[in-house]
Amino acid sequence: MNYFSFSRQVPVPRFGQTGKALRPGIYGNGLDSRAVPFFFLLLSPCPLRRDNAILTFLRLTVPLTHSLIHKFDALILGAGAAGLMCAVEAGKRGRRVAVLERADRAGKKILISGGGRCNFTNLYCQPEHFVSANPHFAKSTLARYTPADFITLVEKYHIPYHEKTLGQLFCDQSAHDITGMLATECRLAGVKIFLNCKVREVQHTTEFMVRTEGAEYRAPVLVVATGGLSIPRLGATALGYDLARQFGLKIQQTRPALVPFLLGPGDRTRYCDLTGVSADVIVATDHHRFREKMLITHRGLSGPAILQISLYWNKGKSIRIDLAPDRDVTAAIRTAKVRNMTAALSAFQGLLPNRLATRWLELHTPSAWTNPALAKLEQQVHEWNLVPAGTEGFEKAEVTAGGVDTGELSDKTMESRKVRGLFFIGEVVDVTGHLGGFNFQWAWASGAAAGRAL
Repeated sequence: MNYFSFSRQVPVPRFGQTGKALRPGIYGNGLDSRAVPFFFLLLSPCPLRRDNAILTFLRLTVPLTHSLIHKFDALILGAGAAGLMCAVEAGKRGRRVAVLERADRAGKKILISGGGRCNFTNLYCQPEHFVSANPHFAKSTLARYTPADFITLVEKYHIPYHEKTLGQLFCDQSAHDITGMLATECRLAGVKIFLNCKVREVQHTTEFMVRTEGAEYRAPVLVVATGGLSIPRLGATALGYDLARQFGLKIQQTRPALVPFLLGPGDRTRYCDLTGVSADVIVATDHHRFREKMLITHRGLSGPAILQISLYWNKGKSIRIDLAPDRDVTAAIRTAKVRNMTAALSAFQGLLPNRLATRWLELHTPSAWTNPALAKLEQQVHEWNLVPAGTEGFEKAEVTAGGVDTGELSDKTMESRKVRGLFFIGEVVDVTGHLGGFNFQWAWASGAAAGRAL
C-alpha cells in the first residue's frame, strides 16, 4: 500500500470544522467554536437546558478527535539528533516548529549510543571522515557548525565530559544529559514535540500536510529527519526514503554500515569458539585501513576496527588483518636456542592473546623451523586474508550508508533542489561518518544548517 501521495486536491472541511485550521486554545485541542456557547450552558441551573447543551456539545466536539489540524511554520519528522537540533535553531529564529516523533520518547538512539554515555562528537572531525557518493558535499555544512560549537552548548549546561580515545568525546555520566539539554533548548525555543505520531500520509499543494492517526499538521516547510534503517528495534523505518521517492528525489543504495562481519562456516569453525578474545589490529580493504581493537564473536568479527572497515567493504571482497602491528613476532623464535613449537608459543603469547596465539599456531604450524619458513609465518600474522560471508545487517548496524542523493540537496541549507520547502537532514542523507562521534557531528551540523535556513 502507498501511504504517501502527491495531491493537488483542496481538503474538504469535515463535520465539526469551520473550514479554517483549528488550533489548540483555551477551549482545548481544536474545539469547534460553535460548541463554545453550549459549554457555558452547562452551567445553567435549568436541567433541561443543561442536558440539551451536553448533547449538542458532544455532537460538535466528538468528531474532532480524528480531524484536528495543527498549523505551524515548519514540521520536522523525527526527534533524533538532527531533528532536535534543527528544531532548536529554527525556534530560536521565531519559527513555530512542530516535531513529530513516532516513538514514545525523543532521542532514543542518542540514549543508547556510546554504551549509554553518548559519543556526542569528535575533536578531529574533518570531511575525510565521511563517506558519500559526493565526498565534497559535507564540507560546507561541517565547516559552519563545528565540534567546538556543540561543545560550547554542552558546557553551557555544565555537562561533564571526557575524551576517550582518538578525539572521541563522551558524557561522564549519561546520554540523558544530552537529551535533557536538547529538550530544554526546544522548550526555550517554543518547539512543540508530538510523540507517538505515526505518519500515515504526506501531501504537498501550496503547503505540506502530514496526516497521522489522530491529527493533521500543516506548514509551508517540511524537514525529513527520520534517520536510516539501522537498529529497527528502536523504530527505524524507510519513511525518509519513501518520501524522497514520492517527491522525485534520487536515492543512493542503502546498506548496513559500522556493522560486525559474519564469517563463513569454515572460518567460523576455526575461530568463533574464541568468542570474547580481542586484539589491537590493523584492518584494511582496498585503500582504507584502521588500527583499533578487533573482537571475535560467536558468529564472526566485531570491535571498532571491524566496524570502521565495514563502511568501505563490499560483499565478496576480502579484508586483510595485521594481528601484530609494528611487531616482529618470530624474532624470539629465530634467536631461541631451540626452534620448536614451545619457542613459538612463547613468542606468540607474548604479543597476542594466549588463546588466539595458540589457535593461530595450530592452524599455521610451519613445515620447518628454517628462516624461510619463519618468514612465511611472520607474513601470515601480518596479512591474514579472509572474505566475510556478510554482515550482521541493519539489526546490529550503527548507521545506514547511502540515502538521499546529495546532488538533490543544497549543501548550504539541505533543501531539496526540486521541491521548495522540503529538507532532508541527518542519517537519511547519503553522508555517513566513521565510528567515533562523527555521525553525531553530521547530525548537529546538518540540522543546524536546515534550521537556520527556515
